[in-house]
Amino acid sequence: MHRGPSFLKACAFALAATATLVTSVQAADSKLDTVLKRGTLVVGTGSTNAPWHFQGVDGKLHGFDIDIGHIIAKGLFNDPSKVEYVVQSSDARIPNLLTDKVDITCQFITVTASRAQQVAFTLPYYREGVGLLLPEASKYKEIDDLKAAGSSVTVAVLQNVYAEELVHQALPQAKVDQYDSVDLMYQAVNSGRADAAATDQSSVKYLMVQNPGRYRSPAYAWSPQTYACAVKRGDQDWLNFVNTTLHEAMTGVEFPMYAASFKQWFGVDLPTPAIGFPMEFK
Repeated sequence: MHRGPSFLKACAFALAATATLVTSVQAADSKLDTVLKRGTLVVGTGSTNAPWHFQGVDGKLHGFDIDIGHIIAKGLFNDPSKVEYVVQSSDARIPNLLTDKVDITCQFITVTASRAQQVAFTLPYYREGVGLLLPEASKYKEIDDLKAAGSSVTVAVLQNVYAEELVHQALPQAKVDQYDSVDLMYQAVNSGRADAAATDQSSVKYLMVQNPGRYRSPAYAWSPQTYACAVKRGDQDWLNFVNTTLHEAMTGVEFPMYAASFKQWFGVDLPTPAIGFPMEFK
């Protein structure tokens, strides 16, 4: 009569042991362990889109995405140089993850619900939006000045099917001129054929850094989208580690490294994270 409970206890112990074994196997299979054993981090990124990722005159990759890779490598090995970059096209960002060609993709990838069905996104490391680039001597100072000018304002934009609609979200009456290339768009501003150019705010900030005193930008941006790195789905340990690294880069011990990169590429001095109650929970 007393064998029943003992048998149940034995089954429970066996199940617990099996669960522990499965957990151990899963942990051993984590990308985190693979990367640590290899000794280098493999990051998928681009090479043609400043200030995110581009090849410098020294032949090396530079940009904000590249610095994010260095930050993660420092978290792994206490050495930001222990990273290998695999240059890939935009349409290879997800396939290269799924085939384990790269450990992580950091390539200004916009977070969307449909993409989140294919990959796991990390914490966001930048919030993109559309900004306006004006000549420093422009008579228009802020967005309200441009709105008040109505149809007398001409905005240059890169040609695409949504270009006019995008500009009119901020400046409903502005005239919109579309151009085949970014260079032609900026030339329109430089020559006075356009009063402003509408493009990614990160590009606006970068151009202002590269050309001090030549351009200005209203304190206004719109059409937000989130940039994050992406990892393969199903590996919570790896995702947790990258999230911890990015979190501490933006709010904690590695903030100086993140802030220096932000200043270099966007010309913005980030405020030091407040000491005391964690700002994430305010």
